[in-house]
Amino acid sequence: MKLVQSILTKNDCYKSGRKITVKGLMLHSVGCSQPNASVFVKNWNRSGLEACVHGFIDGNTGTVYQTLPWNHRGWHAGGAANNTHIGVEMCEPACIKYTGGANFTCSDLTTAKAVAKRTYDAAVELFASLCKQYGLDPMKDGVIISHKEGCVRGVASNHGDPEHLWNQLGTGYTMNGFRKAVQAAMQGGGVTTTPNTGNAATGGTGAKVKPYLVRVTIPDLYIRKGPGTNYGKNGFIKPGVYTIVEERTGAGASKWGKLKSGAGWISLDYAKAV
Repeated sequence: MKLVQSILTKNDCYKSGRKITVKGLMLHSVGCSQPNASVFVKNWNRSGLEACVHGFIDGNTGTVYQTLPWNHRGWHAGGAANNTHIGVEMCEPACIKYTGGANFTCSDLTTAKAVAKRTYDAAVELFASLCKQYGLDPMKDGVIISHKEGCVRGVASNHGDPEHLWNQLGTGYTMNGFRKAVQAAMQGGGVTTTPNTGNAATGGTGAKVKPYLVRVTIPDLYIRKGPGTNYGKNGFIKPGVYTIVEERTGAGASKWGKLKSGAGWISLDYAKAV
């Protein structure tokens, strides 16, 4: 799976800078006939929009566009799940036409099913990676839910996605099956991340700080040659405690920290002060 970091730095949700302790993941679909994730990335990167998710999955390629740092509080659920869950939208086929509410017609079922499969498969891989990153059990009640399930639980607004899409296309996909697929995929690898510097903040400002300790718990956090995902990689940092001597803003994270060892920079979104 390919993941492109394209942070919506102009969106009011990103600018609010609120963080969450990630306790779960919510799966959405966009509710309109638009398979191109880049359209949403472009249109949502502005102020005055009362919505923001953590990512979109492109219907034509399966590429994931990360639009918020994973631990930022999103505006995706319309309820309390915003305080606990990462929200990811799957794009929908161009060949469907909504006729009212969650109902639609489809002019090319084969193509539509291919788009649904592409986004489903990418969502499985992404959610498996996020579950490993945040120590989540995909089979535990309430950890992975759809927007529809969130509504039933009283933590999200009244939407029927993505089950409405899967059911009307006759894909056979269910959320129970999705959770089992995520569990199985957690035995596999991670993702390939590519910075999209046209939409992510680059350069940045910062300063040296009084050295302090942070704890890294995830096993697949990159060390970068500079403060941003637009810099090259120096491999992974092992879980443990490290000293930070400088902080800067930069692409792909709310803040970057320079390691005292001189190995490079790490995203402080995935490190906790000791």
